[in-house]
Amino acid sequence: MRKYLESKRELLAVVCNNCGKDLLVENGIIKEGCFDVTSVFGYFSRKDGQIHSFDLCEDCYDRMIAGFRIPVDCRDAEEML
Repeated sequence: MRKYLESKRELLAVVCNNCGKDLLVENGIIKEGCFDVTSVFGYFSRKDGQIHSFDLCEDCYDRMIAGFRIPVDCRDAEEML
């Protein structure tokens, strides 16, 4: 979950939606691992037209993917933005 300073849209805080941990944010920049998801549900889903967003700390992300039957596709980024 993200909290912004409305007047400037500056990122103030990020909280893990699973465990509630406050992630480190300095000057509007997340300074630790964060898995952020935004999904737009389209036709043929039970959530037509809804947009769901959440953030997970790195520990919660690791616990989530540990239970996958098919492992995540993991590769190195060519550029870090």
